[in-house]
Amino acid sequence: MISRRHILVVGVAIAAFAIAPAVAGQRADYTPAAFEAAQQAGKSILVEVHATWCPTCKAQTPILSKLEAEPRFADLAVFHVDFDTQKDALRKFNAQKQSTLIVFKGVNETGRSVGATDPLSIEELLEKSL
Repeated sequence: MISRRHILVVGVAIAAFAIAPAVAGQRADYTPAAFEAAQQAGKSILVEVHATWCPTCKAQTPILSKLEAEPRFADLAVFHVDFDTQKDALRKFNAQKQSTLIVFKGVNETGRSVGATDPLSIEELLEKSL
């Protein structure tokens, strides 16, 4: 027999999973079409140029994950550019190094940093996209 407690626990779990995507940034691999669509929609955008072998990129990952989970960055569209394989994107964004973070508000670039691992400076950069 199912008790009220079981129903309540299941209901809370379902609600938690339903709310979780609403407070997380929208992450995707970079494609020109998706990036342009986000720009045309006027979204706040982060372009993260990374490489799997890069220690600075690895240091940025938990900082970005924590910030992207905050409600104020819920609508942030995050595009990952692979430094080793997406050379066209590197040229488009004039990104010469991995660990480059670039923020946009719609079609306008509002800030960038290279090699930042200080949580406060990364947070300030993301705020420039709002």
